Amino acid sequence: MPQISLSEKALKILRERYLQKDEKGRIIESPEHMFRRVAHTVAQPDIIYEGHDSSIKSESEFYEMMVNLEFLPNSPTLMNAGTEIGQLSACFLIPVSDSIDGIFGAVKLMAKIHQSGGGTGFSFSNLRPEGDVVKSTKGVASGPISFMGIFDRATDVIKQGGRRRGANMAILSIDHPDIMKFISVKNAAGGFSNFNLSVGVTDDFMRKAEKGQAYYLINPRTKKPVKSINAAKVFDLIAKNAWMHGDPGIVFLDEINRKNPTPALGEIEGTNPCGEAPLLSYESCNLGSINLSKFVSNGKIDFQRLEKTVRTAVHFLDNVIDANRHPVPEIEKATKMNRKIGLGVMGFADILILLGIPYASEQAVGAAEKVMKFIQETAVNESEKMAVKRGAFPNFEKSVLKRRTRNATLTAIAPTGSISMIADCSPGIEPIFGLSSTRMILGKKFSEVNPLFERIAKEKGFYSQELISQAAKNGTLKGANISKEIKALFATATEIAPEWHVRIQAAFQKHTDNAVSKTVNLPAAAKASDVRKIFMLAWKLKCKGVTVYRYGSKPVQVLYLGKTKK
Repeated sequence: MPQISLSEKALKILRERYLQKDEKGRIIESPEHMFRRVAHTVAQPDIIYEGHDSSIKSESEFYEMMVNLEFLPNSPTLMNAGTEIGQLSACFLIPVSDSIDGIFGAVKLMAKIHQSGGGTGFSFSNLRPEGDVVKSTKGVASGPISFMGIFDRATDVIKQGGRRRGANMAILSIDHPDIMKFISVKNAAGGFSNFNLSVGVTDDFMRKAEKGQAYYLINPRTKKPVKSINAAKVFDLIAKNAWMHGDPGIVFLDEINRKNPTPALGEIEGTNPCGEAPLLSYESCNLGSINLSKFVSNGKIDFQRLEKTVRTAVHFLDNVIDANRHPVPEIEKATKMNRKIGLGVMGFADILILLGIPYASEQAVGAAEKVMKFIQETAVNESEKMAVKRGAFPNFEKSVLKRRTRNATLTAIAPTGSISMIADCSPGIEPIFGLSSTRMILGKKFSEVNPLFERIAKEKGFYSQELISQAAKNGTLKGANISKEIKALFATATEIAPEWHVRIQAAFQKHTDNAVSKTVNLPAAAKASDVRKIFMLAWKLKCKGVTVYRYGSKPVQVLYLGKTKK
C-alpha cells in the first residue's frame, strides 16, 4: 500500500479543515483514511455502469493517485465524500432574477451551498438599476449594488461547512447603468470582503476603449439605452481600481460564449468565484488538479504516466457527478444534463524549474501549450470512451460538439490554493511567489523556504548557507552573487514581467475547455497604466478573464515575501 509523505503545513491544513472529527472536535481519521473514504465513495457509481468488480478496481486506482499526491480533487470532495453532507462540488452559478423572490431565493440557495463547502457565482446584470421604477410599489429600485450587500452580509454569517469562508463572484455587465458604482464599490474599507468582482466586457467595448469612443449604458428592464459614456474612461477606472486593491477583474463574455458548448441552452453570464468555470444557471462544476511536479523523470516529462493519471482523473470526476448529493433539484438537473468537469494542473512552476526552463521565456510558453494540449486531448479521448460505455451527456444533441463525449467540458485551471499546499507544490499555473515566504493559514503564520531551490542549489553546486539565508530573508535572489541563468530560473511572481504572466495564461487557455484562473502579480511600484496594458493584452490573446494583484495593495494579504510580514 502506498505511503503518504506530507509536510508540516499540509498536516496542519488537513487537521484543521479536512480530516473528520467527532462531536467533541477530536480527529478520528488519518490522511490515508481520508483518501480511502474519498476513493471508496467516488468509486461507487461504477457499480451502476460497469459492476462491482469495476468499482473495486477504480477505488484502488483513485486511492493510489491521491495518496501519491499525483491528483487531488477540489476541497468539498475531500471534506464531504462519505459523510452526511455528501456535497462534493466546488463551484455553482446561481441566477439572480429581477424580483424580490428571485433575489432572496438566490440568497437562500447561496447559504445552503456555503454551508456545504461550495462557492457561488452570480451575475447581477439582470437587476434594474438604482432609481429605476418599481411598478408594484410605485417606488424606486435600490439597484444591484444594494442587493449585493445582502449577499455579502449573509456570507459573513455562514462559514462554509464551518471550515471554509464563503466565496462569491459578482459579475456586472459593462453596459449596466450602475457599472461605475460597481467598479468602485470596494473603495470603502472592508466593503464586500466576501466577493471577488469582475466586470463582464464585450469585444465591442474593448475596441471602443482602445479608440476612446462612446458606448451606451442599457437598462436591463426596458432594454433601452439610458445614456452614452466614454469607454476609455470606464476602462481606466477599472484599471485604476484593480491597481488600488485587486478588484475588479475582467471577464471576456464574448470569448466565453464563442466557446460555450451548449449555446442553445442560453448565454453564459457568470463564473464561479475564481473565474475558471463559466457556467449556465444552476450548473455546478467538479474540479480536480494533476500535480505536474510528480511527472518529471530524468529531466523529461513522463507522458506515459501522465496519460494514465489523466484518464483515471476524468473517470474520477465523472463519477463525482453521480456520487454527489446536490443542494437542490435544479442544480442536480442542470449538472447531470451537461456533466461538466474541470480537470486542471498544479505544480507548473515546479515542473519548469525541474526542466531548467525560466517561467519568463518562449520555452515556458511552449511547455505550457504542449502539456495542456496533451491533457486536453487525452481527457477528450477518455470522455469519448466513457460515452460509449455510459452514454453521452444528455444535452449532447443540443450542443455544438462534434465528438460524442460523456462531458460537455473536461478541463479548467483552478487556483488550487489549499490542495497545492497539501500536495506541497506550486499553486495552479502561477510562478513561484517567493524563494521564501510567510503565509497566513487559519490565522497563523507559516514561514517556508522553497524546497526546490535548496535541492537544485545542491545539485548544481551553487549552494551556500549565505545564499540560503539571503533568499530566506528577502524571498528573492535580487543582489545575490549568482548567475543570470539561475536568477531567471528562480524569478518570483512580482519579478516576472506582466506580459509573461498573460502569455502563459493564454497558452493554457488555448487547450482548456472552461477557463483559466491566474493572477498577474505586480510589484508594489507598478502603475495603473500597467494594469490597463495587461487587460488589453489578455483580451487580444483570447483569455476568458484576467485578474491582477499589486503587492501590498491590500492591508492584509495571504502571502508575504521573506520570512517576516513586511
